[in-house]
Amino acid sequence: MKTTLKITLAAALFAVFTLATAFSFSEGKEDILQIGAKAPMADKAMVDVSGKEVSLSDAAGKNGLLVIFSCNTCPFVIGNGTKTEGWEGRYPGLYDLTASVDMGMVLVNSNEAKRGAGDNLDDMKARYKEQGLKGNYVLDKNHALADAFGALTTPHVFLFDGDMNLIYKGAIDDSVDSADSVTDPYLLKAIKNHIAGQPIDPNSTKQLGCSIKRVKA
Repeated sequence: MKTTLKITLAAALFAVFTLATAFSFSEGKEDILQIGAKAPMADKAMVDVSGKEVSLSDAAGKNGLLVIFSCNTCPFVIGNGTKTEGWEGRYPGLYDLTASVDMGMVLVNSNEAKRGAGDNLDDMKARYKEQGLKGNYVLDKNHALADAFGALTTPHVFLFDGDMNLIYKGAIDDSVDSADSVTDPYLLKAIKNHIAGQPIDPNSTKQLGCSIKRVKA
């Protein structure tokens, strides 16, 4: 079942303010991966902030894998320093939860058009250390993985079960403003219901964030 992402007044004003940075709800012609589909390009090796090459298959746990398309520059990820916290601060807790239930977690940076403006591998390494991020943070060269997923925004969430079938996609929760303002933790519920063998409802929500900065062909 689909549900509409609720946005607080502050987030709505923030969205208007950041329009000039080209954020998007649905920009792009790619088809977003459908619930039940297998994770595409699961064996594609990508460079991690550790310097090693990691694939989705490498990162997956017995009970599945959480993939979040992210970056170092989008205010919806990192916040704007005032009213909007951004979703990045919730990443470490998500990692701890997934690790505790034998699921993997991968952050993916597909912003190929911004490699020279804050989203190259050195920038990723610095951000990872500064923010106390955990797990894998990989560089998606030429946004190949994002294209295969049909990922549109940063952040954009895809949750897979132990057979690498997609069981949830969309947003982390309903408040980019702050964790304290969350009333519907979509992703947390999806993970917990999956582990408990319960239905995931909703299994799809609207992604919200800056558009992934693809290189125009």
